[in-house]
Amino acid sequence: MRCPNCNSKDIGKIGSHQFYCWGCFIELTVNGEKMSVFQVEEDGTLSSLDDLFFGEEMPQEFPSVQVSP
Repeated sequence: MRCPNCNSKDIGKIGSHQFYCWGCFIELTVNGEKMSVFQVEEDGTLSSLDDLFFGEEMPQEFPSVQVSP
């Protein structure tokens, strides 16, 4: 799995479907073939970055994303 933001492979698993990129410090949630991208704020809250990565014209499906345990 590579980060959709920085293309780093330095991804850590932080939950059953949640991952963290140590390259650009964003959180990724994978649910089936859909991925959501979040920025972790200073207070620990998450802000969605999906509008930056996935426009309305682009589907949020990633058939090539393979999550390994």
